[in-house]
Amino acid sequence: MSDLSLFFAGSALAPQTEDFVVSERFKDKEGRPIPWQVRPISEEENDAIRTSATRKVKGKNGVLVPETNYGEYLAKLAAACVVFPNLNDAELQKSYGVRGADTLIRKMLLSGEYANLVAKIQEINGFDKDINELADEVKN
Repeated sequence: MSDLSLFFAGSALAPQTEDFVVSERFKDKEGRPIPWQVRPISEEENDAIRTSATRKVKGKNGVLVPETNYGEYLAKLAAACVVFPNLNDAELQKSYGVRGADTLIRKMLLSGEYANLVAKIQEINGFDKDINELADEVKN
């Protein structure tokens, strides 16, 4: 079991997109809810998103410490993971009177819909499992 080629990029399965009905409010011509398409992202992409939502703030004794705005982080994560609808489309943003995919997603969705979308995105990116659950799976 020491064949490192099994870990080469060409051997890894490509991340799969998933269809997910985020809201019953967006319907096709036949009246069926339109599923959104979401994708997992790499840790490299996730780190860039987390960094963009992190600011230096003064801590004890005036020392600057990093502080992540988790609301901003989750909105940017969600925007990066949504493949369809195209949240970067200028016409779609204009129709809601906003600029930016992360701002659009918060304007488009009701709070419960947004929470469900974020939960799905966390699930497909592997954030839905507790470390203790993973340990139990490995044991079995």
